[in-house]
This record gives sequence, structure tokens and C-alpha cells, in this order.
Amino acid sequence: MAITGCTGMALARGSASAFGCTCAYARMTAAEADFGQDQVYQDMALPTLQTSRLSLRPLSEHNRDDIIDLDSDPQVMKYVHSGHPLTQQEAIQDHQERLLACRQIPGLGYWAGYLDDIFIGWAALSPIQSNSGAFHAQKAELGYRISPRFWRQGYAKEMARELLRYGFEQLGLVEVVGQTMAVNEVSRATMKACGMEHVRTLYVEFEDPIPGSEDGEVEYAITREEWLELQSHLK
Repeated sequence: MAITGCTGMALARGSASAFGCTCAYARMTAAEADFGQDQVYQDMALPTLQTSRLSLRPLSEHNRDDIIDLDSDPQVMKYVHSGHPLTQQEAIQDHQERLLACRQIPGLGYWAGYLDDIFIGWAALSPIQSNSGAFHAQKAELGYRISPRFWRQGYAKEMARELLRYGFEQLGLVEVVGQTMAVNEVSRATMKACGMEHVRTLYVEFEDPIPGSEDGEVEYAITREEWLELQSHLK
């Protein structure tokens, strides 16, 4: 199960079903792209979050092998990038860029999900960049990627709901969005289960389209007011 993205930009392959967050890549130096620099996350001081079953810990260099294993799985990458698993180097580079992109807005970033001490995948609230190049200080994009052995057990929904709570309650976000390929029914169902509503479908031509891309990319969203309304009904 994978949903990720960066809606403020032209769609990188499968945004919500693929994390193609290119927003800050152009500003990176070779030194900054060192996967081993924990300073990336120390700058943000991301908190550890807890759900009923999972611990969400700030992603770090110690998750390097976890990320390589995750991104080399054909099932995980079905709706991501070219639709094929990444090589070790591609996985490392792709993840370096995502981590660095999230330095733009304090409090946003990536969390590694753990069931006890077992890594199950990651979830993220990433920055959204406008057409002018500015970053939205009060909006973020939801993303997650989970190992197949933990699919269909509600973990993606559990992580996503906790990040929505964190984003709206602790960061004061006004809106969270998510994107995925229209054919990715599982990710669409997860967003809907979190209270997010389908707001639009986008059609993008890719040089290397993967099966299902002709049906477009769907965007889901939820505002802080809508989220608060949902919480009031749960009490």
C-alpha cells in the first residue's frame, strides 16, 4: 500500500501513490544529500507519535535498510514512479530528496511506523509548493508506504489518522491533501476512511505511463473544520 505526493507541483508519477516530492530538490547541495545526516531531522525536532498499536518515530539514517527493502518490493512500487521496484541506489537517492524537501516547513516530515520494534513502513506530512514557488505554511500533503506483510490490517489508516490529528491539533494546519492514481482503490479507501473527500481528478501525460495512468490521478482533501466536525461525532 502506498500513497504519497506533493500536490503543489505538477504531478510527479503517482504522487499520492508515489512520493515524487520534487519541490526543494533544486536547492540541494551534494553535502546536503548525505543520507547519514541526522541534522535533517534534528532541525525539525519531530515528535514521536503513538497510536493504539503503533509507534511513529522520526525517520532517520537508521531506517536506510528498511527503505531499501520497502522500495525494492514490486507490490509496494506498483503505483509509484515507473511502476517498477527501485535499485538500492535509486531508493537511497529518492529518500534523501524526500527528507531534505521536508525541511522547508517546521514540524512536517516523515515518520517510521513500528509495531513493537518491527518496522512496517512510513507515513508523512510533506510541504506543498505553490506555482509561484512559495511553500504553504498551513497546508500539507499526506503520504504513506507500507510493507505488504502488514497490508489490510488497518495500519495505514491508523498512521494517517494520527498524522491528521498531529497536523491539525499541534501544527495548526488548515488543510491536508492526498493524491493517488485513480485505479489505486485501496489508497482511495484509506483516505476516505480518514474523512478525506475526493475533490478532483487530474489527467497527466507521462513519457513512460504505467497501467492505469490513463484513468488519471485523484486528489482528496480535508480541512481543519471538517476534521473537527468528525471528531465531535466520535465523542
